[in-house]
Amino acid sequence: MTDIPSQQPSGTPPQWTPPAPAGTDQPSAQPSAQPSAQPSAQPSAQPSAQPSAQPSAQPSAGPYAPPPAQTAVMPTAPGSPGSPGTPWAPGPPAKKRGAGRAGLVAAVLAGALVAGGTAGVGGAAIYDALAGDGIGGGANTPATSQVVDAKIPEGSIEKVSAKVLPSVVKIEVTSQQGSGSGSGVVISSDGTILTNHHVVELAANGGTVTVDFNDGTSASAEVLGTDPLTDTAVIKASGVSGLTPITMGKSENLTVGQSVVAIGSPFGLDQTVTTGIVSALDRPVNVGVDQSGAATVYPAVQTDAAINPGNSGGALVDLNGNLVGINASIRSTSGGGGQDAGSIGIGFAIPIDEIRPIVEQLEKGEQATHAQFGISVSDSPAAQSGQTSVTGAQVQEVGQGSTAEKAGLAKGDIITKVEDHIITGSDSLVATVRSYRPDDEVEVTWSRNGKEQTAKVTLDSDAK
Repeated sequence: MTDIPSQQPSGTPPQWTPPAPAGTDQPSAQPSAQPSAQPSAQPSAQPSAQPSAQPSAQPSAGPYAPPPAQTAVMPTAPGSPGSPGTPWAPGPPAKKRGAGRAGLVAAVLAGALVAGGTAGVGGAAIYDALAGDGIGGGANTPATSQVVDAKIPEGSIEKVSAKVLPSVVKIEVTSQQGSGSGSGVVISSDGTILTNHHVVELAANGGTVTVDFNDGTSASAEVLGTDPLTDTAVIKASGVSGLTPITMGKSENLTVGQSVVAIGSPFGLDQTVTTGIVSALDRPVNVGVDQSGAATVYPAVQTDAAINPGNSGGALVDLNGNLVGINASIRSTSGGGGQDAGSIGIGFAIPIDEIRPIVEQLEKGEQATHAQFGISVSDSPAAQSGQTSVTGAQVQEVGQGSTAEKAGLAKGDIITKVEDHIITGSDSLVATVRSYRPDDEVEVTWSRNGKEQTAKVTLDSDAK
């Protein structure tokens, strides 16, 4: 049915509103009990690339429930764990998961960088080595600390950083609507780069894109393709070669509690490394809707690694340095003023397995396609009220000739599971279905008048 709208660029981080009613497999306008992770999916560009001693231009947070907390899509910066993976290459579509809602804020640094103060962001530490102080003669001379040339252990943050930093870039976008910056990940030696849709959307109408590499060089870039539905984009830097492509991992191998590392350009501070763990998997994140009313929803990897505006499009890697996700949004306590959105230890990355097939389509200049049931849904009454009765996604409309109609689904049915993924609401269903590919066969469970029914269905495609 309807496609997810693209985010609208602006000079400051946009504020996302709940998804508009119904399109195919789009959550309906009915309220949901679960906090919807509706971050301002697309961060606006942050001010100039020269950060002040203390970062100031933080993207505004989108609407959120509990003390207006929001999930912010990592804004672009103002204008100025698993087993060893393999280098990026087309891979088979992955089947995935989903669950929960919450308001999100764009994590792209938007607006104008507030330059100011002294540059206190990169000072060097000064220290004195321990040594004998020449006290007294005699046999009892104090022993001193010994300096050892210890090798950095495999799997250490230092090793991960050394491996991954050359593959992460800063992306600066300028247009008549404003400017901003975000991050990106190199996936080919000749300049193909993966990032978020909301990082480069400002360039949609004649804007310019510049990529800053780890070695200090820069190059202009063109947008090969974007997919607002999954907040994914692919760009190509001009006249470059010999780059270091990131090594691809598998997000399906992630486990809760596993250590991960986030690398990007928060607030325009390129090559920033932060660490944390996988806090949750398959977290349904809804970062907003586009002009057509379609919602940007994905089954995110939640992490407590510090992610801030400007980290959008950057890498989330395991301790082997393998890419497992693309950092995209955060939940923030910002009330929407636009200046105080930042990390509170709740960040979200798009699982790499979910978007690899889409990345391959965008690289070829093709339109991205997504799986769908051919229905519109809302949160079930139980999901809205927190009752203990049937919780799930309630069918509001069934498309004629859709796979849902063929399976026997009808208006009023409450979908509770897709394969082994428990469905807790409309966003949960949309995120779970999008983790599959068109023509995948899945088992769907739903409740009708208190009776459970199950059927195998072959997912439709939203290809026009």
